[in-house]
Amino acid sequence: MATAVKKKQIDLSAPLKKDDIYIKGARVHNLRNVSVKIPRNKLIVVTGVSGSGKSSLTIDTLYAEGQRRYAESLSAYARQFLNRMNKPDVDYIKGLCPAIAIEQKVITRTPRSTVGSMTEIYDYLRLLFARAGKTISPVSGREVKKDDVADVVKAIQNCKEGAKILLLVKFPMHAKRSIKEELNILLQKGFTRIYKKNETGKAKAETGETLSIEDLLEQTEKDLNAQFVTTKSKTVIYVLVDRLVAKEFDEDEVHRIGDSANTAFFEGEGEVYVEIDGKELLHFSNRFELDGIKFEEPVPNLFSFNNPYGACPVCEGFSQVLGIDEDLVIPDKSLSVYEGAVAPWKGEKLGWWREQFIKATAKTGFPVHKPIIDLTKQQYDQLWKGVGTALGIDDFFKEVEQNLYKVQYRVLLSRYRGRTQCTDCGGYRLRKEALYIKVGDKHIGELCEMPTKELKVWFDELKLSEYDQSVAKRILIEINNRIQTLLQVGLGYLTLNRLANSLSGGESQRIQLTRSLGSNLTDSLYILDEPSIGLHPRDTANLITVLKELRNLGNTVVVVEHDEMIMREADHIIDMGPFASHLGGEVIAEGDYDAVVSNKKSLTGKYLSGAMEIQDFGKPRKWNRSIKVEGARQHNLKNITVEFPLNVLCVVSGVSGSGKTTLVKNILYPALSKLKGEFGDRPGMHKQLSGDIDSIAQIEMVDQNPIGKSSRSNPVTYIKAYDEIRDLYSNQPLSKIRGFQPKHFSFNVDGGRCDACKGEGEQVVEMQFLADVHLTCEVCGGKRFKEEVLDVKYNDKNIYDVLEMSVDEAIDFFRAEKDLVRKLMPLSDVGLGYVKLGQSSDTLSGGEAQRVKLASFLGRGNSQGNILFIFDEPTTGLHFHDINKLLKSFHALIEKGHSVLVIEHNTDVIKRADWVIDLGPEAGDGGGEVVYTGLPSGMSKAKNSRTSKYIV
Repeated sequence: MATAVKKKQIDLSAPLKKDDIYIKGARVHNLRNVSVKIPRNKLIVVTGVSGSGKSSLTIDTLYAEGQRRYAESLSAYARQFLNRMNKPDVDYIKGLCPAIAIEQKVITRTPRSTVGSMTEIYDYLRLLFARAGKTISPVSGREVKKDDVADVVKAIQNCKEGAKILLLVKFPMHAKRSIKEELNILLQKGFTRIYKKNETGKAKAETGETLSIEDLLEQTEKDLNAQFVTTKSKTVIYVLVDRLVAKEFDEDEVHRIGDSANTAFFEGEGEVYVEIDGKELLHFSNRFELDGIKFEEPVPNLFSFNNPYGACPVCEGFSQVLGIDEDLVIPDKSLSVYEGAVAPWKGEKLGWWREQFIKATAKTGFPVHKPIIDLTKQQYDQLWKGVGTALGIDDFFKEVEQNLYKVQYRVLLSRYRGRTQCTDCGGYRLRKEALYIKVGDKHIGELCEMPTKELKVWFDELKLSEYDQSVAKRILIEINNRIQTLLQVGLGYLTLNRLANSLSGGESQRIQLTRSLGSNLTDSLYILDEPSIGLHPRDTANLITVLKELRNLGNTVVVVEHDEMIMREADHIIDMGPFASHLGGEVIAEGDYDAVVSNKKSLTGKYLSGAMEIQDFGKPRKWNRSIKVEGARQHNLKNITVEFPLNVLCVVSGVSGSGKTTLVKNILYPALSKLKGEFGDRPGMHKQLSGDIDSIAQIEMVDQNPIGKSSRSNPVTYIKAYDEIRDLYSNQPLSKIRGFQPKHFSFNVDGGRCDACKGEGEQVVEMQFLADVHLTCEVCGGKRFKEEVLDVKYNDKNIYDVLEMSVDEAIDFFRAEKDLVRKLMPLSDVGLGYVKLGQSSDTLSGGEAQRVKLASFLGRGNSQGNILFIFDEPTTGLHFHDINKLLKSFHALIEKGHSVLVIEHNTDVIKRADWVIDLGPEAGDGGGEVVYTGLPSGMSKAKNSRTSKYIV
């Protein structure tokens, strides 16, 4: 074996290119002393069957070493922890540049993080609105402006030559001071004159009267009150700050005027008046006020829903509050008001509300016989707010709240309360003052609700003034670049306010790619883990353009990928294999696309050349039972009716954002679950569900969410095979001597597990400024169990050794234990033979977690009746060879009488389906329609289908 491995090594003694990255002797996980060259500033694809060592080479060796070298540049305080981190098991790596890994995990679960904040587009939008936004009064619709010293100076400079100009502020009148005291204070400040003017508008009062403060101080308080406190006349008293005669002022004079204006703003508490020739009076204010409202000045934090200053005070920036849930009040929108659509308007007493609404709206023409789902927005608002003399739903709940001292009303209100849109901010998350500020007639909340492809058009058509354009020029460049990248990676259907925790792994990864591109880093190493996940073949071409753009900036782009289109465009391919786990870990082929295809040892090359093909399973099955979703209108679905056949492999395809997830996961699955009496999410908008619902015993959504929340959860515990292993070890002679029970071989309960790490095998050091550091437990050395438990062996292997085995190794090791092998076999059947038995569930990718769930179902009997399995892109992370295994698993389920429904982009799966439902034709508003239903062979006839051209 050693000789075979040696042949794979590259000759490092040969002349090497200075810029290339060289890995020598990598032995991380299943890598078998791998040495490989990675060309610098190229697009490199690392491929191979699942478990062959791709991630071990790229993430666990290349990126881990780059991260370690970065850590060495940190402070001594940080390094005292980081020095204990395990170095990758590799001889050395030459030519390594700063490394950035973009993995296929949803990187955040917080409900505050959005697409806008992840891509940094929202940060630039906040800056744009703070610098170029115009505050519009909600009362008059006029722009709110704030004057400054420059405005006063400019107004004086624009006066006609020879005009007499007075710079004035209103005389201050404080409640606790006499007029004499006020005059004394003004005199001490350096002011010498008061200006008194009658502002009745009569012609005889063309100029005011100038009075000396010193002369006024000689008068009695009574005489001063008579002059200053005027009740009947409209005489206004000013303090004269400066007197000027308009001319062409030189620079020193302009500075003097500016100083005077500055003093005037200070003394007038923001209010300044300029009188010209005793006739025209100009008013300036540096207060941000209009129509009696004091507005907030635009600053970036005002537009942040993650900051207390900008967040809506009612919903605290979450966009939702506990209120009256419209979907609970009107649960069936296919009914009309006359048919009893409003749930609380029923019964002998409360039915009066329905009757009065029907009678009172007879004159207004409100369509009481029209289904709620078909009402216009205006009519729907009338139902809630009332119209004419008719009392609406809002009035009903006001009366309920007035009677909450009665227990029956409290019970009634509790039935219809739920998470609903914030009434104060309208779901925009920001305080009202932020929404008064607009750029191009739209506030920041409206921009965040637009799909990015529409947002791009809006920014392209945006017209700004010359000054605002100069201020916003750099900001707009950053925004447009990021939006363009989002469009290029196939995410033009996403809105900026879309929650980050609602994104798929592939969408999350491509958003991180957008952020990386926006940062314009150069001479860096980017490692991407299957960026084509969730992408329709049409969008993969755009993704390739983005990856090449990243490369052209002067970066090295390493992509772990199985997609043939990306392989064809790569500068260099590294094929790992030949198989998974202990049968892999070698570089089988490397070079360009043609070199890999022509390599006879490469499994990938055989599939690319056509020498090997994914298995066909005969003619498509016929079906006679189905479930039909009628009138689906959620999100972008355009009132479509779709029939899902049962007892077959049915694939729902279409471009990203065409409505596949909405139709299957948001409507079909929750609606079917509700009919089966199961608790779940509320179904999306649709008229009804019909068909052979009774023929389905239960519904299983096999998604890509983690299989367990605990880090101690792993594949072997999930499929219930670990119980067999614990029983086996507890029956060994040494276990009986020491009194060990099955619980002693569990790392979930006290007894046999390590007391220091509680069976985790590692300890977590919390860092103040970095991510938490996971260190191997010093007590058990990462073996999870106490020494006396590890003394118990089966075939010379203890419980830790078994947990470190791959599934395929364990099947061979336990071949004498038939029941245990039978439980482990489904994991191998779905292509997870390379996964370690004890591998923590939080290290599994979304696709691997999904296939573990599939294996658990395959391992069960058929006692649960016929099940409808729904899979969301199960080919995630699968090589051609593994797709074969997955399809066999699907057909095994169908042979047992179950039904399989798959949301999928992979053309190999679509070609081998029994029935295809293709949505589109485009994403977002351009999608939501059924463009084809039928056999895969007939898709070529569907002219509007974007999928059909890839099914050849």
